Amino acid sequence: MTPATAPARRSLWRLADPRSLRWKIAAAVAAAACAMALGIGVLVHRSTEARSLSVGRAGAERALAEAETEFRSEGTPRHSASQSSGFMTGDQVPDELLDRLGSGSGHVTWYDTTKPAHGAAMWAATRIDGTVIAVRTDMLTDQLSRQALDRHMRYAAIATLAVVVPLTLLAAELPLRRLRRVTDTTRRIRHGNLDARTSDRARDEIGEIASAVDHMADALRDQLHSEQRFTADVAHELRTPIAGLVTSASLLPESEPTDLVRDRVRVLRALVDDLLEISRLDTGTERADTQPVPLGELAEESVRRTGLETRLTVTGRPVAGTDPRRLDRIITNLVVNAHRHGKPPVEVAVVGTTIVVRDHGPGFPEDLLDQGPRRFRTGSAERGHGHGLGLTIALGQAQVIGARLTLANAAPHGAVATLDLRHAAAAAPGLEHPAEAAPPAPAPQPSTHPDPPQDRSSGTA
Repeated sequence: MTPATAPARRSLWRLADPRSLRWKIAAAVAAAACAMALGIGVLVHRSTEARSLSVGRAGAERALAEAETEFRSEGTPRHSASQSSGFMTGDQVPDELLDRLGSGSGHVTWYDTTKPAHGAAMWAATRIDGTVIAVRTDMLTDQLSRQALDRHMRYAAIATLAVVVPLTLLAAELPLRRLRRVTDTTRRIRHGNLDARTSDRARDEIGEIASAVDHMADALRDQLHSEQRFTADVAHELRTPIAGLVTSASLLPESEPTDLVRDRVRVLRALVDDLLEISRLDTGTERADTQPVPLGELAEESVRRTGLETRLTVTGRPVAGTDPRRLDRIITNLVVNAHRHGKPPVEVAVVGTTIVVRDHGPGFPEDLLDQGPRRFRTGSAERGHGHGLGLTIALGQAQVIGARLTLANAAPHGAVATLDLRHAAAAAPGLEHPAEAAPPAPAPQPSTHPDPPQDRSSGTA
């Protein structure tokens, strides 16, 4: 997938995703429209049917009155059928109508739908001098009209849905776009951009959410700036007394307690130096002094100066345009962090413009992988104790030199830090072949596996 087509694919996926709020809103509106159409259809059907039956019943009673007059005037024999006279008697009267009439002499009506092939009919009957006479009024035309009305209402409901659902999808796009803007803002804040804002001033529920996110970002930024100022102030205030401690420790007579004091003073001085470096990185004014750097030689020197047993593998003679001092700081911090919080063997692999540092310990904790390194927090007890400044400084220095530092866990165990210098090398002036076109380095495999071909391997104990 190319970068140009990725946004279009994401937009199409959001449009077609049935779990999205857009389709849920459309489904709710469609359900409401169906319920409304059903209610109106049932109401219209029943009222139309009641009116039709009332009209049919009135017509049947008028016909029965005319038949009664005709029956009385002609004196038709009671035992004969009189269908030619416009009414029926005897066996031609349906049993249902006779049951409804019973032994009374009043008028009764019956809506007959027992013969669909002949259509519906309205019957009316009465008893005259013991003879039952009945008339039948055809209701087929009325029945067909009501069926056509029901069919047209169904078509109208379908047409309404065909219009309402697309309009609902379009109408839902505006609030959903605002919600996506809030989501994108929170995602950018989560990745460290505390200046990201929604800029939504609407006075509705989404506007309230956006305003809450903006206020949260303001509070986080103020808190972070307060912590950064505190770190810088503490580091600057401690630098002078620490320098005095270093001088005083150097004047102590040689002894085992003196060595212990000097070691603790060195640790304290290193902590203050780290705090000062973090405070400089926090200001965002640090600039890289870029020059062509032989990565293999620099990595070998960085590993050697740590004084820790580390296996170094360099493939080829890679060269990258970067700041050697800051790159040395990154490699040193990653190696020391691997020894301090992981387990041996610790491996450093240099392939092309990629440097990979791996240990075989419990790996990085999930919150560190999810949120990134944070100062004064090591993540978990399994990775030992520390101030949590090493990875923070390494990440900050990587940003200064334009490199990409990623942290991950290897299978079956171990932490892997990958420093990609491709962008930094491409930006270096006067460097035509920064890394001999070597591919990015894969993560080093556990030491139980055979080592890959090596052009140079070194280690310090």
